[in-house]
Amino acid sequence: MADQALSYLSVFDPITLQEMDGVKLMDRTDTKFLFNIRQLHEILEEAKSFYRILEVEGNRISRYKTLYFDSDNFKLYNEHHAGKLNRYKIRHRTYVESNLGFLEVKFKNNKGRTLKTRIKEIEVPHLTEGRAFDFLKKTLPFDPFILNPKIWINYSRITLVNKISAERLTLDLNLEFEKDGTKQNLNQIVIAEVKQDSKVASPFISIMRTKHIREGSISKYCFGVASSFSQVKKNNFKRKLLNVTKIINQ
Repeated sequence: MADQALSYLSVFDPITLQEMDGVKLMDRTDTKFLFNIRQLHEILEEAKSFYRILEVEGNRISRYKTLYFDSDNFKLYNEHHAGKLNRYKIRHRTYVESNLGFLEVKFKNNKGRTLKTRIKEIEVPHLTEGRAFDFLKKTLPFDPFILNPKIWINYSRITLVNKISAERLTLDLNLEFEKDGTKQNLNQIVIAEVKQDSKVASPFISIMRTKHIREGSISKYCFGVASSFSQVKKNNFKRKLLNVTKIINQ
């Protein structure tokens, strides 16, 4: 079923990275959905008229490798778990096909908007020195010295761009959590995220509603930590984790 869906990507009109510059959406609203990969082909079929697909070096699926950082006591994870507003994620992301890398800070403010800042770093940098430290010191309200690498979260991404409005849609599949050399694969799910500069009508959100797929998804970082570290709090994520299991077993 997944192979059938992925072969269907060729019917989408392409868009290049350069053409997509106008839809970077570093300040945006995010709307997330989670569904079983068996539904992907049908969803792509309904979306093809509304979106173009990002193509990089002839590839319409891009591999992402992302290393997340947190404190020893999981300060950033716990703030998310507690529902704290004005919260941060710090990560280094590698775009495999493009051979690009960025150190990124994602900030979710109390108005529900996501703001992302980043600097180019091809390799994972040391956060306690050089450009990486200066960037984090300037961007974060806490000391970068508390940050340590915690977990790799890797996946393949399909990026669709609305033909008429400032909207990007990402579809993440082949999700993999890696900690201390141990890998956990979740190939049965797709994490979809609609990214907009303002809440306007989205064809993809309409498709989700007609299929009775509800908005809402645990963040990949929180999902990975809750799945991979036994010592962290996870009570507030219990319903979301059960929903993931339900979707996997559909």
